[in-house]
Amino acid sequence: MELAMEPENPAAPRLSVHARARMQQRGIGAEVLERLLDYGRVAHDHQGATILYFNGAAREKIVRDEGDRAKRRLDKWRDAYALLGRDGEVVTVGHRTKRICRH
Repeated sequence: MELAMEPENPAAPRLSVHARARMQQRGIGAEVLERLLDYGRVAHDHQGATILYFNGAAREKIVRDEGDRAKRRLDKWRDAYALLGRDGEVVTVGHRTKRICRH
């Protein structure tokens, strides 16, 4: 999935103003967000939002699809996550400091 920051691209996920600000503040680029949207594991927060994050299987799939160079580039972002609202809009992004509860 190609992530374009321009609202004119209907295929790109919508980013809230908050998500854009957090991407910049937390140093999470469009490439990382694209990989989360394409490969990230899905968990639900039981309040209507969806959490996308990298787990071991997601990282392995990235390496299979894109090679070792992608793994080295994305290794430092292994704790990144994105929170999607009910409508699919990216609400925020960040770095995990705790495990994501999946029950």
